[in-house]
Amino acid sequence: MRIALFEPEIAGNVGAVLRLGACMGAAVDLIEPMGFAWDDRRVRRTAMDYIDHVSITRHAGFAAFRETVGAARLVLFTTKSSESAYAFPFRPDDILIFGKESAGVPAEVSDACDARVRLPMRPEVRSMNLATSAALALGEALRQTGTLPG
Repeated sequence: MRIALFEPEIAGNVGAVLRLGACMGAAVDLIEPMGFAWDDRRVRRTAMDYIDHVSITRHAGFAAFRETVGAARLVLFTTKSSESAYAFPFRPDDILIFGKESAGVPAEVSDACDARVRLPMRPEVRSMNLATSAALALGEALRQTGTLPG
């Protein structure tokens, strides 16, 4: 299973997702441009020494990322979906994709995904933190597929 971040803007969120990937055994794809320099110290500070235990692939853009997907499904997490991630049947080779913190993904990226799901939350709030969303999503997907580590 892989986590893909579309044009992430906050170095600390990327670091937290890298640490999540290391702990849970999920590769992380970073779809550029990013809103910070890759060598930003906040990435390494948040990921700590876990960054050496996760497979990271950087892609020049969404088209370059799509070339690496193969037969895997792209499952977009978006507040614009009505399908709950907890009712969606995940597969072990799914790629869980998350949009940029300020704007999500453009329509052409959403349309290129195989499924769109949402994490249920109270209606009076807009969205969760990117790293928190990725953790909830990955945990549920790994639980469903029986591929939780250790």
